[in-house]
Amino acid sequence: MKETILSLSPQNWKDYELIDSGAFEKLERFGPYIISRPEPQAIWDRSMDEKEWREKAHAHFAKEKSNPEKGQWKEFQKIPHKWQITYDNPSGMKLTLNLAMTSFKHIGLFPEQAVNWDYIDETIAKMPVETPKVLNLFAYTGAASVAAKAAGADVTHLDSVKQVVTWSRHNMESSDQEGIRWVVDDAMKFVKREIRRGNKYHGIILDPPAYGRGPNGEKWVLEEEINELLKLCSEILEPEHHFLILNMYSLSFSSIIAANLVRSNFGEVENAEHGELYLEDNFQKKLPLGIFFRFRKL
Repeated sequence: MKETILSLSPQNWKDYELIDSGAFEKLERFGPYIISRPEPQAIWDRSMDEKEWREKAHAHFAKEKSNPEKGQWKEFQKIPHKWQITYDNPSGMKLTLNLAMTSFKHIGLFPEQAVNWDYIDETIAKMPVETPKVLNLFAYTGAASVAAKAAGADVTHLDSVKQVVTWSRHNMESSDQEGIRWVVDDAMKFVKREIRRGNKYHGIILDPPAYGRGPNGEKWVLEEEINELLKLCSEILEPEHHFLILNMYSLSFSSIIAANLVRSNFGEVENAEHGELYLEDNFQKKLPLGIFFRFRKL
């Protein structure tokens, strides 16, 4: 059976722009501020020269030699440590998201995920359920949780890091939403408890890291744990009206792997889509930023 592998990129951003990419870095605009930071997949040359990058950038993230995941920001122009941007789509969903420069190069937002925020918004609007229950695992700073809440869902947001759950709460409040259930826990342990409780969800969102730790030091290695977690998630997904979104960012994974994982645990699913998420810079270079598999039954 032939199957189309999709390449999706967000179309509704006004407060975000990928200006250029290359030389293992990316130059991005978030609202009025421009930053440059490492990007391991940008193995090609920059389109602009390095001097232009530095002149445009308000700040640059410099990696530590001993630990490439950590480093510090070097400021070239005045930039606040925290600021806000908004995301809105044609359906009327509006998210106000809080950004901050962290010591891990991240600023609290993965802009390519706007593709999935739109999908969540559209799916919940079409679902013939008064208040769909949605579970967001590895939920980070919660843009997907806020999108689901804004669309009318009853949302449970789980992450193992208390500080990013607090960040998510700020995103909810800034977006004029309320009532998200916050859980600081290990994803695997939580889902096992939900199975024992008999709880089910109309939507499950998973965006697991390649490596991570639970709140009590529980080890997470994507390729070792994701199959079991999906098997468990199949037991808490409502059979009649549902959706599931799986995102993975791992240089060794393809969306075909994601498709095999989902189908081996959920069987043949309806309205399946899988492929890559990417951002396109101003010079038409496409920067891949993860793979996805999603399906829905309305």
